[in-house]
Amino acid sequence: MPYDEALAERVRGALPPVADLDERKMFGGLAFLLGGHMFCGVVHDELMVRLGPDGVIEALRRPGVRPMDFTGRTMKSMVFVTSEALAGPALDDWVAQAVAYARTLPPKTAAK
Repeated sequence: MPYDEALAERVRGALPPVADLDERKMFGGLAFLLGGHMFCGVVHDELMVRLGPDGVIEALRRPGVRPMDFTGRTMKSMVFVTSEALAGPALDDWVAQAVAYARTLPPKTAAK
């Protein structure tokens, strides 16, 4: 199943207007990057969100959130949020949290 294009468009609308933002097709879905760091994306009809280990602990207390286990191994810094949990302003909140976390990460070094 390809990623949900309508959800991807909603995510684009929630993104801040910054120059170091990028989007790439990955994992059969769509990933959004800030300063080279993936911070959220759309996989099928779910939002993938990078929050860091502490943010994940808090996020898992909310309905519609589960650990990201895309490769069969749980990712300690990321969660999936179901489409039902993204109604109204919730999507904006998730994207803002992911952007805030991405801004705490060290700058990426250029690949050789």
